[in-house]
Amino acid sequence: MVDNRYATALVISCVLSILATVYLSVAVGTQHWYIYTSPSVRGESNASELRTLQEEFISGEFDEKMYSDSLFRLNGTLGLWWRCVLVRITDPKMEMECVSFTLSQQFTPKYKEPGNHNSGEDLIRTYLWRCQFLLPLVSLGLVVLGGIIGICACICRSLSPTLGIGVLHLLAGLCTLATVCCYLAGMDLLHRVSVLPDKVDGSLGWSLYLALISSPLHMMAAALLVWAARSHSQNYYRMTAYRVA
Repeated sequence: MVDNRYATALVISCVLSILATVYLSVAVGTQHWYIYTSPSVRGESNASELRTLQEEFISGEFDEKMYSDSLFRLNGTLGLWWRCVLVRITDPKMEMECVSFTLSQQFTPKYKEPGNHNSGEDLIRTYLWRCQFLLPLVSLGLVVLGGIIGICACICRSLSPTLGIGVLHLLAGLCTLATVCCYLAGMDLLHRVSVLPDKVDGSLGWSLYLALISSPLHMMAAALLVWAARSHSQNYYRMTAYRVA
């Protein structure tokens, strides 16, 4: 039989885990990790140049410099799996056009000068980019594994695996936190090697904040699970020793 304190801790940890997983899943699937704000277009020549950028962004070959310039100039947003720009459909109407990163594009090397393949591979940016899309998948996988173990433990009516589930949630929280750190470091390095147009501002988007919130939620769930496992174990050993005595 499970003490009410442990049962309450388990229920709260389950709620926190579900919230964190939902937040992280939404963050991974949306493009609002980083948002660029560009000035309004003035002049026919600028409008023609922006239309060319739109066409290259949507249907052109994959190139970091090309899509980065489009993001800078067209109020773009950049996520882990999506890149989007604001395109003009009719004169007053604007619409967000998005293109996904394929798996092979995610593993494409980054160069010291974006777009210049002769400048040499930038290993730091390359591996930061790969980590930022692999780590959240690892985090979600750890939580799913913990959930499967938890369901099996409930069926068997055992608290023994609780400590392991808590450790899995702790690792998931650390992976999510590392994802955000890799993304921020990668964006900072991109802006150092790229020339941003005048009056173009960048800001962090709500998708990144969702991922950032999910990390402490996973860690709080882990703390409750570890506490419940340790306390129940100590109480069990005390009861066993009392009965033996």
